[in-house]
Order: sequence, then C-alpha cells, then structure tokens
Amino acid sequence: MSNPIANAVREVVTENQDGCEVRDRPKRRTFTADYKLRVLKEADACCAPGEMGALLRREGLYSSHLTNWRQEREHGALAALGKPRGRRPRPVDVTVEEVARLRKEVARLSKRLEQAELIIDVQKKVASMLGIPLRSPDSDGSAS
Repeated sequence: MSNPIANAVREVVTENQDGCEVRDRPKRRTFTADYKLRVLKEADACCAPGEMGALLRREGLYSSHLTNWRQEREHGALAALGKPRGRRPRPVDVTVEEVARLRKEVARLSKRLEQAELIIDVQKKVASMLGIPLRSPDSDGSAS
C-alpha cells in the first residue's frame, strides 16, 4: 500500500531533475564552526570599500549571519559556533515515568479488584441458593 502524498512528492522530484536550479523543498543551510570562523576571519580582514559585499555575495551570506556569528564567537568561541539548531532536548524526569507506571499498576489492580468482588458476589448468591451457611468475615476460619 503506497502513500499518495509520498508518490506526489516523488513525481515532483523526478520532474524537477531536468537541471532546474529551483528546489522543490528548500533545505535550511547549516554551517560548520570551521566555516564560520574562516568567513569571520576573511570578513575581519576586509578593509577596502566593497570587499565585505563581495565576500557576502561570493559566499551567499547575509550581513546578519556575520553579526550573529560574531556574537556567538564572543560569548562561547568554537562551542557556540557549532551548536545545533532547534529545541533543546528535555531532561529525563524519572518521577514522570514512575507516576505513569504507578497509575498503570493502580488501574490494573482496580480491575482485578472489580473481578474479585464480582466473583465473591456470585459465590454468595450460589451459597444462598444452595442453603450453605457462610462464615462471617470476623471469624478466622478455625472451628473452636
């Protein structure tokens, strides 16, 4: 069984492989820390008018890239330049897992308790129909 959306995407991708420069799905560019440092070094060396613009055009960058990278370099050097984008992973909280496990166990045990109570009710009815006397819950089961 094939997914119609996946098939449509495959068709678009195969149709666009004729050398067209426009991509069907744009991909976010990622830059390595070494690349950022190299470009920053080149940008810092630019002193003549127009050199910075030529560098940015050649590398396909915006001036905001350089601004952000300089701030990252000042705050954390290479570690900040290589940081991954996106949300930070949540720390694993054992109490949440423990609560979920305990709730599951409580649900299972309450279901078993309902079954046991139902069985006991049926046994009481059968005993009363057959005329079998039942012991009270106070007795410990010994005949003294």
